[in-house]
Amino acid sequence: MLAQADAVVRPHLIMAETEAEQLSALAVQMEQAAPLAADLLLAEIDRAEIRPDDAMPDHVVRMRSTVRFEDDAHGAARSVLLVYPKEADIAAGKISVLSLVGAGLFGLSVGQSIQWPDRDGHERALRILKVEPPGRLVF
Repeated sequence: MLAQADAVVRPHLIMAETEAEQLSALAVQMEQAAPLAADLLLAEIDRAEIRPDDAMPDHVVRMRSTVRFEDDAHGAARSVLLVYPKEADIAAGKISVLSLVGAGLFGLSVGQSIQWPDRDGHERALRILKVEPPGRLVF
């Protein structure tokens, strides 16, 4: 019974079919380099609602979305661009989908939050405040 009481209810996720396929392959490739983030991302893909690419709502975090979110670990809202690992540049606000924060944000919608681990294994809430879909310029 204790295990059921401790079970964390995860929010509903929506992912684009092409992105889910690409990220599944990437996470498998990166399991040695980033095992925790890769495993968490694969688990999130497995439980997500997968939709055709052209049926994705604008309010869902996708690759190359600009995301404004609040992280309980820092308390302040910040905006980032979610990118593939080779494009990541923290100083420029580009975070990898294979970082712990990036994996936690992917597939969430505006208004949702998720309890997500940090590098030290502590859980904290990530809350989605705003999403700009891929391809839109944000100033």
